[in-house]
This record gives sequence, C-alpha cells and structure tokens, in this order.
Amino acid sequence: MICKKVTIITNNSNVCGKYDKKYQINYTDGTLLDVLKITRDKIHDGYKLLSHPLSGSVKPNETVYKSVIVSNEKGNLDIESLMFIESAIETAEKFINMKQPPSWNNEILSDFREIDCTLIDSAIESMETYSKI
Repeated sequence: MICKKVTIITNNSNVCGKYDKKYQINYTDGTLLDVLKITRDKIHDGYKLLSHPLSGSVKPNETVYKSVIVSNEKGNLDIESLMFIESAIETAEKFINMKQPPSWNNEILSDFREIDCTLIDSAIESMETYSKI
C-alpha cells in the first residue's frame, strides 16, 4: 500500500525503484535543478518541505541526482519551506554556474545514485520513527 502522506521528488532511478511501491513518487528525467524547481512549485501549491533540499556533502555541481520529500497535505504557503527551497536553488545555481558537473562515467553515476538513495533512506527512516508516516 502506498503512503499518501508524502511525495518523493527525484531524478534518481534507484530511489524511484526502491520506494515507488511505498510512497508517491514524482520522477523526472531532468537535472538536479529541475528537481529543486519542481519542489519549489509544489511548495507554492501549499505543500511543505520535509527533507532538506541540499542534504549531504556532495556539491550541486558534483552530482546530477537529487531526491527531496514533500508533504501531500496541502495547506497555506509554508514560508519556511519556501525560504529553504529558494536558498537551495540559489546555491545550486551558484555552484553550477561556477563549474558545470562533469560528464561522469556510468560507474561514478551509479555511485552518485547510491549516495542520493542513502540520504533519502536516512530522511525516510527519521520521518518513519518520529512522524509515523
């Protein structure tokens, strides 16, 4: 049964494959910035950011994968969520404009997918423990 309380926005096929039977997934073939902008659009629609959009120590110009969790409970615009996502977009654009992500080989891309999946695993584990999602 799919949990309808959250949506994972991702461009990572590992995350999609691991969680598509448990959580709602908004999958895009787009870039890290595309994931952040889709997340911003959801926040503008009244959904709340539940995971930090720039979690982990991998810089936005080093990886191409990103997964973010938002609520599915639509409400008023959450200003704190909006500030976090706007800041994340600004930071990502700054890093990407300084240096574009390299054209990584498949082995390195696989490693980056695994890193992103591990980060979202941790966020989900925390939410399941403390929020009862």
